[in-house]
Amino acid sequence: MPSGSVRFEALPEEQQALLLLRDYEQSGQGWFWSTDARGLVTYVSESVATAFGCSRQDLLGQSFHALFSIDREDGEDSSRTLPLILSAAKSFSDLAVKPARGGAEVCWTITGRPQFDGGRNFVGYRGNGVDATERLRNARDASRLAMFDSLTGLANRHRMEQRLVNMLRVFATTQRSCAVILIDLDRFKQVNDTLGHPAGDELLKQVAQRLQQVCDKGYDIGRLGGDEFQVILPDVDDRGKLGELAKRIISILSQPYTVDGSRCVIGASIGIAVAPFDGATSEALIRGADLALYAAKGSGRGRFRFYSSELHQSAEKRRRMEEDLRDALVQNQISLRYQPLVSARSGTVIGVEALMRWSHPEFGDISPAIFIPIAEESNLIIALGEWALRQACSEVVAWPGEIRVAVNVSPAQFGSTNFVGNVANALAHSGLAPDRLEIELTESIFVNDDETTDLTFAALKKLGVRLALDDFGTGYSSLGYLKKAPFDKIKIDKGFIRDVTVPGSRNPAIITAIVSLAKALDMVTTAEGIEARDELDLMRELGVDQIQGYIYSAAREGAEVAEALATGAWVIAPIGPAKQRAERRTVLRKIGVIHEDHRYEVTMRNMSRTGAGIEGLINVPVGTQFVCDFGEGQLVVARVRRSDGSAQGLEFENPLVDDGAGGLCTRHRVAPYVLAAMGMPSGVNHGAIVALNNIGHMSMPRFGAVDTSKAIRAA
Repeated sequence: MPSGSVRFEALPEEQQALLLLRDYEQSGQGWFWSTDARGLVTYVSESVATAFGCSRQDLLGQSFHALFSIDREDGEDSSRTLPLILSAAKSFSDLAVKPARGGAEVCWTITGRPQFDGGRNFVGYRGNGVDATERLRNARDASRLAMFDSLTGLANRHRMEQRLVNMLRVFATTQRSCAVILIDLDRFKQVNDTLGHPAGDELLKQVAQRLQQVCDKGYDIGRLGGDEFQVILPDVDDRGKLGELAKRIISILSQPYTVDGSRCVIGASIGIAVAPFDGATSEALIRGADLALYAAKGSGRGRFRFYSSELHQSAEKRRRMEEDLRDALVQNQISLRYQPLVSARSGTVIGVEALMRWSHPEFGDISPAIFIPIAEESNLIIALGEWALRQACSEVVAWPGEIRVAVNVSPAQFGSTNFVGNVANALAHSGLAPDRLEIELTESIFVNDDETTDLTFAALKKLGVRLALDDFGTGYSSLGYLKKAPFDKIKIDKGFIRDVTVPGSRNPAIITAIVSLAKALDMVTTAEGIEARDELDLMRELGVDQIQGYIYSAAREGAEVAEALATGAWVIAPIGPAKQRAERRTVLRKIGVIHEDHRYEVTMRNMSRTGAGIEGLINVPVGTQFVCDFGEGQLVVARVRRSDGSAQGLEFENPLVDDGAGGLCTRHRVAPYVLAAMGMPSGVNHGAIVALNNIGHMSMPRFGAVDTSKAIRAA
């Protein structure tokens, strides 16, 4: 051997492998672990002990799955647990785990291979792990960008779709319910156009924050795009609860916002669908909620609607009305009716409110509550508003006396550049004195609260017309408006009149405060929607100046008003029920009533939250119990409280709830599997009730196996 050379002796292969593994382990790039057959740790690298903040000896002998837990991505299947994986005695790889009891914020991916003795008996696991903290964090950041809305931080459309699909799949096997709420912001585009897109983005962030405040933590909230949001509510089918949540959402989203120093006001409309009643698939449920949202926006915005099968027909009818409305003015189908405004003290008519009516050749008289929202969406509202202004001035000037007329003006009409000029022209062409014209405005005209609004107010007052703030009390900063807006009258919203005489109601105190405020500001107060004598007496007691409502008169034709004024002072005597009662709606529809094992078809003529009047059965004893079938899974237990020949008065065991459309519905619906237990064919969804209706007067022995009323209560 040459002098100066170094001789290396070759190490055995196994020893070299051990040294290489030791070097790899000490480098911190990876680590090793092993367990016995019971899953107790027999070896673990020092680097893992360091991450746990202890020594290797502290970890030996402990249960492996007690030290580590699977590091789950949000929404990952929770049925895949570490004990379950280890008990299978099969190989696994790239399983993400983290310390089970907190400790360092570290994640690893581990691989495990089962070990067996010569008799093929399982003796434990050997495996290795790699620090994957940074890689998993980056992967999750990328996943979050793909699954969450970057602007609001809420789940995006893709994630909400996945959540709903997965939830409905699981819930279908466990017979659970799931509700979907779709929310569309009203007047958001106007804010975007006037304040700019950055302000619109900031507004959307605030909307997201408010939704998170009002919704329970167990609900999924997402932004689908633009100004549309969605809430998924697992295990919720109570339409009373859903309706109350919808009202709270509308309320909190309608409160004023401050964006970049500017104040703006928007609103919200809501559509609701519930599985499995309104659809068993994600597509069907979203389609139902979307149709309900469309109906809510069409009924005046700022409202909610539940899905019903009737909405398909209503949507088609609304499309027809939108087309026909474009020609309605030209074809003289639009006219005005006038509802008297009466002095609370004397009963003398001191003014009228002009209300538009549409006499459709096919659908008959259509209320403005239906066609005005259509006009707003189709940009016809300004033309209709200008016509109403001219027509009211022309008709009223020809009447005897000096009675005033109030005309409603939409925010779009108020904000148009030639609005003041149109008012001046209407007065000049008709010859009506300016102080006989009263412009009724809602708080939504203050959506931008800019200098243009103040200039318009000043120009109107210069003309000499009067200004009234309609629906006062439904907004959230009315006092701010009154500081600078020169209103002559405040109209108390009829929402404060409802239940005003019910013991414990806080509405009288609110009305008292409004009246005191109006008097301090030298304004007149009008109470809308008065129908009962006890309401009228209370309004007089609280000092309200004017009354408007059916207790005095519905809206009348102009010729009828002129005739009444021809004799001089027009005094109307109040006519109405003595006391306010649960509102009873006049209806005329066929429903089913089930008694024991028979079902009968009857005609329902009226209904309220607590009962209904029916015809079609003869001499039914008082106290008889029925199950009323209103269709689409809506069944309610009722008892006969009044019986007169073929007419019966029913009292519901559980009150009905608001359906968002001015009607009533049952709080719960009977699920398809409950209907099946009551004898209905299996696999029938919400259409099961339709099949039940088709049975008619036939005896139904299948119901004999189940006490129907008990089944309904249980459902």
